[in-house]
Amino acid sequence: MFWFGKKKQVVSRPYHIGLALGGGGARGFAHIGVLRALEEYGIKPDVLAGTSAGSIVAALYADGYAPRHIIRLFSELNVKELVDVTLPRNSLLKMDKFVHFIEKRLHSRRIEELKIPTYIVATDFDHGKSVAFNHGDLAIHVAASCTIPIVFPPIEIDGVHYVDGGVMRNLPVTPIRNLCDVLIAVNVSPMHSDQYENNLLSIANRAYNYLSSGNVFPDIAQCDILVECEDVGNYNVFDIDEQEKIEMLGYQAAMEVLKNLPEDKKKLLNII
Repeated sequence: MFWFGKKKQVVSRPYHIGLALGGGGARGFAHIGVLRALEEYGIKPDVLAGTSAGSIVAALYADGYAPRHIIRLFSELNVKELVDVTLPRNSLLKMDKFVHFIEKRLHSRRIEELKIPTYIVATDFDHGKSVAFNHGDLAIHVAASCTIPIVFPPIEIDGVHYVDGGVMRNLPVTPIRNLCDVLIAVNVSPMHSDQYENNLLSIANRAYNYLSSGNVFPDIAQCDILVECEDVGNYNVFDIDEQEKIEMLGYQAAMEVLKNLPEDKKKLLNII
């Protein structure tokens, strides 16, 4: 599916191309395929925003990793290598392994050190609002952006508890909308009503899906080009062993959009 926003008034902005990567757990591997397609068309974002899984991909890409290298990082991993089971008190799983995994692979230690300006979106759980970070400890803020409530414990940053950015803003268009001339958004959390198991993890996953897929519409209305990966809805947020299939779905969805861009959008993106 593809969609083009309404023509907007020309305004001078600090960046030309912005890319907003939405949340969706393992479905976020589709972002890597989208980046691969964009690179084939010579499109390089000047500013990035990421929520949840989108924040992981945004951070790695802004840190200098090529799409093929990002997918390789996850190719031999499984869920047990990224998270620890904990006694149910405020969560089912712990984030320690995930934070270590991110810290070990990032060259930049702080968000402001990234090669491409990046905004990491999380939800302020104490005050009930969406927050976009463009400075601070990179791994901790990415972890906060990925902290699905109940599944993972809230992460405390400067005395405030944060959870998954997708709770309030699963498609992070708004944080960078006024910073760029043309904004591409990638939604990897389409509405989906598949079967689920009657256990805590499955129920939490389903509740998160409803929350995150339902709050994207205001942000969709603000983007110029939307890549929506509908087929990734066949996978759940913990299917990290399906990364190559999901990545390909993102690539195919992006190529379909790019092939069908109207001439005015091609000019904005400098596509010949």
